[in-house]
Amino acid sequence: MTTSQHDAYRHPEPRAEGRKRKADEGAREVPVVEKPNFSSYYGRPVVKAPPWGDEIAGYLFLGGLAGGSSLLSAGAQLTGKPILQRNARIISLGAAGLGTAALIHDLGRPERFLYMLRTFKPTSPMSMGSWLLSSFSTAAGVTAAVEVDRLSRYRMPLGPGRRLLHGMEGPAEAGTALLAAPLASYTGALLADTAVPTWNAGRDELPFLFASSASLAASGAALVSTPTAQTQPARALSAVAGVGEVISMKVMKKRMHPAEAEPLEKGAAGTMLKWAERLTVAGAVGSVLLGGRRAPAAASGLLMLGGSALTRLGILRAGIASAEDPRHTVEPQKARLQARQADGVVDDSITTLA
Repeated sequence: MTTSQHDAYRHPEPRAEGRKRKADEGAREVPVVEKPNFSSYYGRPVVKAPPWGDEIAGYLFLGGLAGGSSLLSAGAQLTGKPILQRNARIISLGAAGLGTAALIHDLGRPERFLYMLRTFKPTSPMSMGSWLLSSFSTAAGVTAAVEVDRLSRYRMPLGPGRRLLHGMEGPAEAGTALLAAPLASYTGALLADTAVPTWNAGRDELPFLFASSASLAASGAALVSTPTAQTQPARALSAVAGVGEVISMKVMKKRMHPAEAEPLEKGAAGTMLKWAERLTVAGAVGSVLLGGRRAPAAASGLLMLGGSALTRLGILRAGIASAEDPRHTVEPQKARLQARQADGVVDDSITTLA
């Protein structure tokens, strides 16, 4: 038997035990092979987990809050709720700015964010997301500046630029409303466009889940910051968003292989997502039934904000956990291979190499 310097990385092999039979087993075969342990070359993960920390979780949450608040601002304008529109605009810009800061902090150097704007690639969620965030933030800055100027009773030292700023309000509002839904949901497509098992398995549902979560966060922020007489659109949106988030999560888990869904139900990520569902349901129900009173409305808003944040963090942590354990990659692959073979597919590159 030959040896090499890499042998130190191998797991120790258990000593083989002989075949044992009990007296009452007769001639029955007794299994001598232990249940296999899924591992990779030298015990390393099959898929490399992305080196994303809590800054990215903050970016996922804040980007959704920005997009959802912009949609709520458009709804407030249509229903004649000026205070709700003002608050939603300011929250949208603040969330977009903080989310950009969290992304840049994770990248390490500010110029790396600018590098992502050198190309425009529609097939790349990262490229499209960078352009979405930049374009949205620019338009949101215009609408927020208009609201701040109004709050100051037009005392901001804008000079001749005031007429230009207020003239751009309509196009900027239309721009944020147009980009709001893609901004709120593209991060779901971004996570799904990876080889991380749990994220990739949820590629059809993650954008809908993130859009619902973004709408829930925007509704919660509006209930906290806005008088109850102006929050009817936010309360209606919270009901739809709460139902959408719960259903999207359950459908996503049901369509996954059990090994892919396991990180969403167990461990730290599973605990977060369970609490996210509880906070979401409690906040949405409180918003609908008690949103007409200030204190319960604010409490419901905080519950929805917490539920949305835990959903983003839980999804992020679940994906990283699924990449670290080879079993979450190997078992679904074997199941897909067996399904293809059972369907009679035996002449493609997947089945012939098996």
